[in-house]
Amino acid sequence: MIQVDVDSIIPDIQELIKKENKGALQNILIDLHPADIAQILSRIKKNQRVYLFSILPPKIAGSVLAELDPPLMEEITEEMGVEKISTIVNEMESDDAADFVSSLPEEIVPEILDRIPEEDSNEIKELLHYEEDTAGGIMALEYVALPATATVNHAIEKIRKLKADQEISNIYSIYVVDDQNHLLGTISITDLVLADGNTKLKDIMQADIHKVSTDMDQEEVANMFRKYDLVSMPVVDKENHLIGRITIDDIVDVLEEEGSEDIAYIAGAPDEEITEESIFKLARARLPWLMVAFFGEIISAILLHKFNITLQQKLMIAFFIPIIMAMGGSTAQQASVIVIRGLTTGDIILRDTKKRLVKEFRISFLNSLFFASSLFLIVYLWDTAFFASILAVSIFVVINNAAVIGALVPLTFKRLNIDPALAAAPFISTTNDILGILIYLSITTFALQWSM
Repeated sequence: MIQVDVDSIIPDIQELIKKENKGALQNILIDLHPADIAQILSRIKKNQRVYLFSILPPKIAGSVLAELDPPLMEEITEEMGVEKISTIVNEMESDDAADFVSSLPEEIVPEILDRIPEEDSNEIKELLHYEEDTAGGIMALEYVALPATATVNHAIEKIRKLKADQEISNIYSIYVVDDQNHLLGTISITDLVLADGNTKLKDIMQADIHKVSTDMDQEEVANMFRKYDLVSMPVVDKENHLIGRITIDDIVDVLEEEGSEDIAYIAGAPDEEITEESIFKLARARLPWLMVAFFGEIISAILLHKFNITLQQKLMIAFFIPIIMAMGGSTAQQASVIVIRGLTTGDIILRDTKKRLVKEFRISFLNSLFFASSLFLIVYLWDTAFFASILAVSIFVVINNAAVIGALVPLTFKRLNIDPALAAAPFISTTNDILGILIYLSITTFALQWSM
């Protein structure tokens, strides 16, 4: 495979598609990485991508499908018959095949599974039983496992055969099991190659194994890979039977997926796909979160109406509402994003709740002192010391309140097993707008009434 500048070859590919020059297109595509082909498909028109995908050999087509975003995958498969789909599924690795089959319309899945070899069909059915976002959902069933009494030569021969038959790819280690397929240890390919050919596997295996259960959340699995610098890890059931393996390429996909998901939640568009072309689907995905913001600001408007008398007493109060709201919202977003990131990477755990809240409050205390002092000096030069004091106290309370809410809400969501990234969507910003206005106008009203 060669590395290419995709953008530079797209015009040539589009011209060849227009001429339906299948041979020339295949000669170009066969040398490209599946990820580059997927990128090309995402950059060309629908009728062009359908034609281009249709001429791919099944093996390459399967690898390309694994790289495509769901909307493009759905668009392409809509134009394929069951026989073509079955041929492609048969060429895919078990984890990619299961992900692909799970995205297909339910009515055609049984027919597809009936058309592929029984062994492959059973593997896909087994993987479909696991939740999508768990270790079981991202693992592959292809792995190399041998008994402890096997020799290094035997292991190398088995790897050669599996690679020759194209039954497995990316072999980083082999697993040592007993007669009941209980996991005993693991051996890296490096240690295997360097060992004497007649050495038994039990003599060179690592018994202290990093392993995961099928029901572990994929985010926790990714954190284990990151923490221990792993490239591969076995998956076991509750009885320690070896079931499958997860490799670093799966984890890269998980990290991208989780990162994109968190950013989408923070933006308030969690169900949106970049490659989705239907504006109705995109609008529907964004609408619920905009509704949260809309009705939240309606509440803010009602609060402003309730404090109408206060605003009439001193019009200048209204001038400073934007800065109070902005400082509270920015502080809350900073605190929430830091906590969400820490929860995602495992650097912050629920036991740290009190410690984290205290830390965020200490940070916000220093920041609020700075801005309260600054605002006091500015307003004092503009108006009176009395009104400057009101504003200084208001922004001090609002900033500290926002910091605590920004840190507390993601931690609470995590405790309730809800994705903490939801907290950074319009939920926190709207909540802080409401509370910010309430705090500011309550303090102002109380102070004005007291002075009178």
